[in-house]
Amino acid sequence: MRPGGGQPSTRGQTPLGGLRVDDRFAVLLAARTEANRAFFAAEADRIARLCHEMAERFARGGRLLALGSSPAARSDARHVAVEFVHPVIVGKRALPAVAFESASQAALLAAPDDMVLAFDGDVPDGCWEIAIPAPPSDDHFVRQELTETYYHLLWELVHVFFDHRGQEGGRGAGAASFLYPFLDEQASEPEAVIADVAASVVMKADEIGALREQTLYEGRETLQAAARELRARLDAGGTLLALGNGGSATDAMDIVADFHAAPQGWPPRRALDLTEDPAILTALANDIGTDAIFSRQVIAYGKGGDALIALSTSGNSGSVIAALVEARKRGLLTIACVGYGGGKVAADALADHVIVTRSEHIPRIQEAQASAYHVLRELVEAAP
Repeated sequence: MRPGGGQPSTRGQTPLGGLRVDDRFAVLLAARTEANRAFFAAEADRIARLCHEMAERFARGGRLLALGSSPAARSDARHVAVEFVHPVIVGKRALPAVAFESASQAALLAAPDDMVLAFDGDVPDGCWEIAIPAPPSDDHFVRQELTETYYHLLWELVHVFFDHRGQEGGRGAGAASFLYPFLDEQASEPEAVIADVAASVVMKADEIGALREQTLYEGRETLQAAARELRARLDAGGTLLALGNGGSATDAMDIVADFHAAPQGWPPRRALDLTEDPAILTALANDIGTDAIFSRQVIAYGKGGDALIALSTSGNSGSVIAALVEARKRGLLTIACVGYGGGKVAADALADHVIVTRSEHIPRIQEAQASAYHVLRELVEAAP
């Protein structure tokens, strides 16, 4: 693992630098709100039909092959794989999904009922493609956030069709009803279920829109201060360390990709992904315990002029807490994005800057956290 480098420049500077804090966040939120509303209103029926087809293919033994060759695209491919294989909804089935870096790798394992979701590059010949259309925005960060919501919806709502297939008479959402109370309990035909799922897409899009607003507006002063301090450390030669577990690990990967090579043309910044090396992670987990997988790396790589950003949907992850405690001991600037009510991280003020997303729904938390760390990246370049 080698940190990215580069000297700051004025190339590609964000236009937010001259705005007051509230005005900055109004601009950033408005770009997301309208694109989110328009995108999912237009895509709701298509998403519902995709979920229906995916459920049928999974039932026939198909697998989901996610492809991404660039670091940012690989983070999305890996996020897809972990969400489908390790469902966070209690009682939901694990669905086979694998992340690859190229079409040629996927082609070696592709089977007739497999599905391919390619975030960049080609699709293997003969594979059924799940094509996510480009969201209606010129902002790369906004497009990535809405794309993440899109594949989260595929993962969430495909289970509705499994439950429908398994119900005697095919009624309603079955075991998923506590998550999908809006589904018509009398819906027994596929088209009726598709219509209800399409309506749920719009409702979920509204939910994430509101959660982004809460996260960014409640966290605006915190994000502004964190960006200013982080910019000072990076300008002085410090490195940003990023970490998280599961889907949050893929978000850490995305953060590092955005600091190394922001699509906006901002200067490359020093950043290190502590989730990247499976040999280090498995050695530490096996020999010491999972709580040490990040803290031992902080000991190895962290120094007083560095910074650490930690992502946790609960705010209670042992490995995240241990890393934050170790980072503080060593004088690192610490930033945490947490869900629920903030958990132990917020309650015990374990980070210098804590951004709380107030939800208990893990996919929505991760989507709002993506907005928070993208805004942080943008504000780093706007910081004086």
